[in-house]
Amino acid sequence: MYRSLEYGDTARVITPADATEYRLGTVTDVTYSTPHTTHARRYTLRFPNGTERTYPADRVAWRTRADDHAALEAAFTQASAALRDACRIAHDYNPDLSAGTASLLRRLVDLARLRLGLTLDPARPHTGTQDGGDQ
Repeated sequence: MYRSLEYGDTARVITPADATEYRLGTVTDVTYSTPHTTHARRYTLRFPNGTERTYPADRVAWRTRADDHAALEAAFTQASAALRDACRIAHDYNPDLSAGTASLLRRLVDLARLRLGLTLDPARPHTGTQDGGDQ
């Protein structure tokens, strides 16, 4: 059953084009196809930075704060793997660069553990799913 988003619902742009669109937005306006229908044509979203943008209904999907946690988990996991690889390269390239890269990796692992309860193991390759978590 089709249910359009309503005022106050949280949503995300399906294919974000810039940093603002990656963030969770709040529906502030709905434009319907006709005056007597529930099929939405466009949504206006207000993002946390105060920007308001209007999108066709098929470019917006209902999302919650729990979806943000999954997105953060996926992003931190990818960043951890990238920094792990950079540490290995930097080790051979320049000792100062190696120490700085290792420091970044340690800080990322600590942040993910303390703030998200996520255990990142930079020593092992990531074998998680595409949707943002280990199975």
